[in-house]
Amino acid sequence: MKWCEIRGQYPERWVLVEALKAESFNNKRNIYEMSVISDFEDSIEAWKGYKELHLKNRTRELYIFHTSKDNIEVEEQNFIGVRRRNYQ
Repeated sequence: MKWCEIRGQYPERWVLVEALKAESFNNKRNIYEMSVISDFEDSIEAWKGYKELHLKNRTRELYIFHTSKDNIEVEEQNFIGVRRRNYQ
């Protein structure tokens, strides 16, 4: 789905989406196609849903947006630091 379709289908909601078609340009992530995984009334519940899915599979490109926004913008940041791994 495109962002305008999601906004129409989920008005005034927090949505957890997965990017299906996206590219990076000038430190911005342009998301052209996405799939709605779930929608929420508040951001706290949306973040809980995000964390649960992210812990299961960290390779999925997941985002949380509020549908009141006309456009979505994702700024890429380079990670500097140490990543912790869970070995089980």
